[in-house]
Amino acid sequence: MKVSYFADTDTLYIELKSTGVAETRDLDENTLLDVDAQGNIVSITMEHASRRTDIQNITLSGIAA
Repeated sequence: MKVSYFADTDTLYIELKSTGVAETRDLDENTLLDVDAQGNIVSITMEHASRRTDIQNITLSGIAA
């Protein structure tokens, strides 16, 4: 999983898994979902992220497998 924030475009990109994208779906006018051939979410792109999220305070918690 990878999370990237692009300040120049105020875009948050969350890659859930590194798999080929079969389709991109509009969740709303500022949110895109990329899905694989089985319909599983591969990544999420959010425009205007600083207005829609608390991008300045990201916390990552892990669970041991």
